[in-house]
Amino acid sequence: MKQTTYETNLNQPDRAVLVSLITDEVKRSGIDTDYSLRELVNLAETAGVEVMAQMVQNRDTPDSRFFLGKGKVEELRTLIEASGSNTAIFDQELSGAQVRNLEESLDVKIIDRTQLILDIFAQRAKSREGIIQVELAQLSYLLPRLSGHGKNLSRLGGGIGTRGPGETKLETDRRHIRGRIGDLKRQLDEVTRHRKLHRMRRKETGVVQAALVGYTNAGKSTLLKQLTEADVYIENQLFATLDPTTRNLVLPSGKEIVLTDTVGFIQNLPHDLVASFRATLEEVNEADLILHVVDASSDNRDEQMEVVSNILSELGAGDKSQIVLYNKKDLCGPGQLEMLPLTDTSLLISAYDEQDLHNVVEAIQQHLTGETLTFRIPASRGELSALVHRVGKVEKQQTDEDYILYQVSLNRGDYDKQKHLLEGYTVK
Repeated sequence: MKQTTYETNLNQPDRAVLVSLITDEVKRSGIDTDYSLRELVNLAETAGVEVMAQMVQNRDTPDSRFFLGKGKVEELRTLIEASGSNTAIFDQELSGAQVRNLEESLDVKIIDRTQLILDIFAQRAKSREGIIQVELAQLSYLLPRLSGHGKNLSRLGGGIGTRGPGETKLETDRRHIRGRIGDLKRQLDEVTRHRKLHRMRRKETGVVQAALVGYTNAGKSTLLKQLTEADVYIENQLFATLDPTTRNLVLPSGKEIVLTDTVGFIQNLPHDLVASFRATLEEVNEADLILHVVDASSDNRDEQMEVVSNILSELGAGDKSQIVLYNKKDLCGPGQLEMLPLTDTSLLISAYDEQDLHNVVEAIQQHLTGETLTFRIPASRGELSALVHRVGKVEKQQTDEDYILYQVSLNRGDYDKQKHLLEGYTVK
């Protein structure tokens, strides 16, 4: 068996040829392959890779040994040598055997889309929870592929595909990997337990929560920062922020809610990553309202929205109340603005426009506020009077002998939690 000779060098930047295979199945699925390849370029650049060239093959089905046809593999070898590349990045997921065969034939590092995304997450993870989740996803991806990888797993760390657990020499012993996965799952269970306790406390105290979701680089973190003055990392790149950030947001009524920025979504988000980040993404399930942030200036806006909707459904949050925020209006062309499907549950905004931010906060308040009810509370029941003020905004108050009449614009989430205490005092 031929042995690969390449070595990964921390001082040598990754230079890559990007490869995409368009099969009959891909054509039938309606996936925009041009967009997918452009997105792969962005992913590679986000990971710190210099993209030297691109190659596309149309083929009925993937080759079981090399993924590409044998002639195309030779063409790829020539392109790699001509461009001075040391890496080939595939837009689709490869089996371990295909990675090994391509490594031996091309004598360069072979990375697929899933590994590339996992690598970016490994760079971005800063919190203990994020680091655990990324390593768990990487090892879960690696385990079934151990027999297929050759030198790719035994080299010392450096460059894409080796961050996270790959920064030390990666053990190829399945028992070791399984043991590590078990340990990470136990650590993650503990993190999940703490997160659930925090959520329970928020529920008990009647805290209302909204979650920012959207395709990566849609502007969620910018919006969070502008609305709450949160100190969060903002950059025009994919997955600029990974760890969720929660801040308090004060509505015009004076009520305070919790606003959470979640990790950005992307098409073909690795299943192992979704599984590992489920504890984090469950924040979306607990939210009273989802703010779906959309990059209105993207030529693939509709496809990105569909990806987000599919992942929300996968998480069990597909039927949550939503406000769609079409962001980056200042970057839109006239044609893009005309095509926006604006409704009474959507807004066209720029995260840097003060009036738009005011409109967003007003829309959140209006959405969270339910019907207006009148309560007739005995003047001696001070605890009920206090409760009335907690479940909504008191629009009008007057005294009626030994009772106080409150006209209240209700907060749906708060009132539903305390409804049983106030129903007997409602004025029809």
